[in-house]
Amino acid sequence: MTRSTMVLSAALGLGLAATMTAVPASAVALDRSGPAQATTTSSYVGSAKEEADNKAFFEAVMKSAKAKQAASPGLAAVTVTYDASRAPSFATEIARSAQIWNSSVRNVQLRAGSNADFRYYEGNDSRGSYASTDGHGRGYIFLDYRQNEQYDSTRVTAHETGHVLGLPDHYSGPCSELMSGGGPGPSCTNPNPNTAERNRVNQLWANGLKAFDKAPFTKVH
Repeated sequence: MTRSTMVLSAALGLGLAATMTAVPASAVALDRSGPAQATTTSSYVGSAKEEADNKAFFEAVMKSAKAKQAASPGLAAVTVTYDASRAPSFATEIARSAQIWNSSVRNVQLRAGSNADFRYYEGNDSRGSYASTDGHGRGYIFLDYRQNEQYDSTRVTAHETGHVLGLPDHYSGPCSELMSGGGPGPSCTNPNPNTAERNRVNQLWANGLKAFDKAPFTKVH
């Protein structure tokens, strides 16, 4: 089924979720053929607010995952649970992104399931795709239709998922750096984190938020 034919079901899912999680207003109206799509542009420019949102998102997800891990001490890796049901058009990219990260790091693993630590949403937004929180301690990733048509969709999804794991944007980086996002241009299709990014994620999830506070939320080089 194509993304355009799955829009209605996604909208219905968002309606059911409205009382649980605040989402971008643009995610409620998912008509890809309407004016919203025509005015949507790919952001990939970065801002202080975006960096703050990414940090808040990571903190919310880590706190949620660590709280659940406390009930099962002795686990080698923290499990972060995600809900992709509100982004059905990107099911393949989300699953692939989780697979990429799970094979890249050892101290945290991504799993689809209930009682999620964060959710994926889809729709049209002039900001493009981004990670943020709803203001109530819950995180979400928004995947923008237009941006995912302009750039490699698996790279976009894996990049945004990198924010779940604590990585900031670094748009000036090379294509080999996942968190450079759209900086290298649409021709870059690399969906894999480099060695520095993998090591940073392992460090963060091995030591928790205390290590995060000691190592400022700075760009990965």
